[in-house]
Amino acid sequence: MVEIASETVLRLADDASVQHVGDGAVVLLARSGQLYTCNDTTEAFLDKVDGARSLDQIVGLLSDEFDVDRETLDQDMAELAAELVSEGILADPGV
Repeated sequence: MVEIASETVLRLADDASVQHVGDGAVVLLARSGQLYTCNDTTEAFLDKVDGARSLDQIVGLLSDEFDVDRETLDQDMAELAAELVSEGILADPGV
């Protein structure tokens, strides 16, 4: 799995779209037709991924929303970002 540095700017993959449904969200990968459901944390994270913000900036915004210490949030969101890259939901930052 790729490691995501705090200064890495994150963006959705070109074929990924996030749709908010009821109390959650789903991600559709158009090319493959795969559909992923999101928990609250992933939904909040993806809402802040805009192609301009770094992982560190996104974590800063999330720390205002969630009652969790910054160190834990840094680690958890770096792991989430790496997982989303490996699933093809976020664009590979090395490309």
